[in-house]
Amino acid sequence: MKKKFKLSNLYLIFVFVVLYAPIFYLMFYSFNEGGTMYDFTEFTWDWYVVLFEDTRLLIIVLNTFIIALLSAALSTVLGAIGALAIWYVKKNYTKNLLLSLNNVLIVSPDVVIGASLLIMFTFLGIKLGFTSVLLAHIAFSVPIVVLMVLPKLNEMSPSLVDAARDLGANNWNVLSKVILPYITPGIFAGFFMALTYSLDDFAVTFFVTGNGFSTLSVEIYSLARRGVQLNINALSTLLFLFTILLVIIYYFISKRNARPTGLEARK
Repeated sequence: MKKKFKLSNLYLIFVFVVLYAPIFYLMFYSFNEGGTMYDFTEFTWDWYVVLFEDTRLLIIVLNTFIIALLSAALSTVLGAIGALAIWYVKKNYTKNLLLSLNNVLIVSPDVVIGASLLIMFTFLGIKLGFTSVLLAHIAFSVPIVVLMVLPKLNEMSPSLVDAARDLGANNWNVLSKVILPYITPGIFAGFFMALTYSLDDFAVTFFVTGNGFSTLSVEIYSLARRGVQLNINALSTLLFLFTILLVIIYYFISKRNARPTGLEARK
């Protein structure tokens, strides 16, 4: 048993090394004064200075965060409404069908989603740029939010709603005073997941972005094709740290989400 435990630990360490070694290698050379990825000469912050002096890149960073925040906020609202609509459906067949349609959008390849959205935007005459990217990010974020919110709705006891109605609460009071406060952790978790997916997306954005507008993922890809410069390493390092921060926030929200209620704790 002890041997198996050690082997499992070694395997986990190996997996994490394989996954994170390239990222830490990139981060390490973002401080290389020599300007290459193979010969570390001296520690410097110069590449971070170069990064923050690049006005065009800073505008792209701003565009990326505006898209991420807007798409996360709008997809959270739409996803929460969608989760409530699925939860209110009484027929199991219809509910399972809606869940399956929602899950198909999550497991579909990004290339298929991106190409489909590009064809749709072209057909509708929507100019590729800020609007198309925002709509695309909302499209792939809504199903994620639904999956974050729906478990909280299923976890909620129907007796809470029945008790509120017995006390004279109307539909709006039940929604605002009972249901929404209960599913708030799921809504926040969905928001941060949508924000993370939006910041990290490349494939879908690559299809629907247009001339004069870009996001960080597409810009980093374009810069890397022209030759790796260490300001890309600096930018990637900051993005990685920001993503880690989002993951930590999501972890604490999920932990709060899984915390048992007072009645469950007494049981």
